[in-house]
Formats: sequence, C-alpha cells, structure tokens
Amino acid sequence: MLKKGSDLKREVIQCLKGGKGEVELIHLLEVDKNEFNGKGRLFARNTLKPGASIGFHKHEGDAETYYILSGEGTVNDNGTIKVVQAGDLVYTPHGESHSLENTGTTDLEFIALILFN
Repeated sequence: MLKKGSDLKREVIQCLKGGKGEVELIHLLEVDKNEFNGKGRLFARNTLKPGASIGFHKHEGDAETYYILSGEGTVNDNGTIKVVQAGDLVYTPHGESHSLENTGTTDLEFIALILFN
C-alpha cells in the first residue's frame, strides 16, 4: 500500500495532555481504518512550535516512543528533565510518565508511536 502525503490525515490539538500551545499531527497510520490491527493507536509525525508542549502524562496499557527529527526541547522522563535533539529517541513504557516541550527557536518535529502491551 502506498499513501500519498497529500492523503494523510492532519490534525491540530490544543493543549494536548494539559500542555501549552498546539501540536500538529500527520497520521501515518489510522486507528479508524484498522491499520494497527489492534496493536496500537498512534503512529504520527508531530510538530511543536517554539514554546509549545505536550503535558506530563502516564502511560497505562501501552508504551510510547518519540523519535526526534529536528529541533530541540526538553523531555520530563518520570521527573527527570533531559534535553532532546535530532536523532534522539525517548521511550516511555507502561506505568511510566513523560512530557515534551519545545524550548528551541525552531519547530520540534518528531515521530510518535504508541503500541499496546
């Protein structure tokens, strides 16, 4: 199957998980089209503008991975703040918590993948 970029579902979410600003998502796979076969719920390219964030939240029954494509920011990894930049990967398994903030001057772009346990 080939999906043209122009056909991918786009979404903008305000204050995601209690964060600041908006996150823009381009869904690479869609739950509504059963493209996860019951194994996950998100595979998307995300953009956070400077100052925007995804709020601190806990994962229950799933795990989330961020792969940073460009920009820089900070991740709160279970209460520990760490700097992230292009090429970094953040993994948050079941039972753990995280947040992500764009602290840079350019867009923070990353791939997010959420798979069920």
